[in-house]
Amino acid sequence: MSAPRDTPRKRRGAGRVTLAEVARVAEVSAISVSRYFNQPEQVSGPLRERIQAAVQQLGYVPNLVAGGLASARGRIVGMVIPNISGPIFAQTIQAFSDTLGRHGYQLLLASSYFSEAQEESAVRAFLGWSPAALVVTSHFHSPATEKMLADADVPVVEIWDYVPERTPLQVGFLHFEVGVQACRYLLDKGHRRIAFVQNSVAADYSALERRDGYAHTLRAAGLEPWVFVPSAETAPFEAGRQAMEALIRRSPRPDAIIFANDNLAAGALLAGQRAGLRLPQDMAVMGFGDYAFAEMLLPSLTTLRPPSREIGEVAAMRVLQHLGVAPCDNEVPRLNLLRCELVARESA
Repeated sequence: MSAPRDTPRKRRGAGRVTLAEVARVAEVSAISVSRYFNQPEQVSGPLRERIQAAVQQLGYVPNLVAGGLASARGRIVGMVIPNISGPIFAQTIQAFSDTLGRHGYQLLLASSYFSEAQEESAVRAFLGWSPAALVVTSHFHSPATEKMLADADVPVVEIWDYVPERTPLQVGFLHFEVGVQACRYLLDKGHRRIAFVQNSVAADYSALERRDGYAHTLRAAGLEPWVFVPSAETAPFEAGRQAMEALIRRSPRPDAIIFANDNLAAGALLAGQRAGLRLPQDMAVMGFGDYAFAEMLLPSLTTLRPPSREIGEVAAMRVLQHLGVAPCDNEVPRLNLLRCELVARESA
């Protein structure tokens, strides 16, 4: 059976279905179809439904490269995250993507896995595609990345960190203060032999800032810091086990431990129980991240909850405001200081 005359077929080898063909099937103007993809909030509900039906019927795929060249800017926002396989950045990524999507922008994601060289490569690739904006994590970058960020002619946002003296928009929190917050909580509980366990990923510099906040607070209380460094690149649960087994052999051993993240803390809790420790009576344990499993552990894990979702939402809105897509009463706020929440549970 031949296709109806008013329904153009996708032509194999003869080019893509065009925007004009979508407009004809939807019985709208080509401008309305273009607006459906670029400014969906300006298209009425009935028109959106007709255009969507035509797009699905024809299998239309917009030529984003051509559109980007025509406007000298794409509708893609690049984001470089240290680790997309772990849970800690998941809410940030989802909230950022959801907020962008409501305004017709899409997220393009890359992982550096805490490598300055990999981050540099991703930033260079993203900028080569002329994105609408660029988002990077923290303020620790290679000199070449710093230069690219400084020279970029698009909005640049640093997330999960807050360094007011830097040029990019800042959306995050002070890792040093998080270390202070954790240590003060344990001091107020009466603990005095408080250890800190670093991430097994040596280049997790934000965790080192939390370590520095912990050390500063202990010294201010007249106590000496006690830092354990797991073997390089050891899997997090194993690194937590390694830390716990090493620290309980010390004499005297710590009466509390702050871990760089919840994965480490979970591995330590399990190791402590296998060793016959009563937690938190014999030793208090704290994490960072408030991963989904933290409240499921036995004992449930006391931890610090970063504003993960809020970081994604605020960062996306700042990008959209900077691009003139979302309303902004005055100048786009460059500094956005958020807070971590201490979640007290059974382990400390």
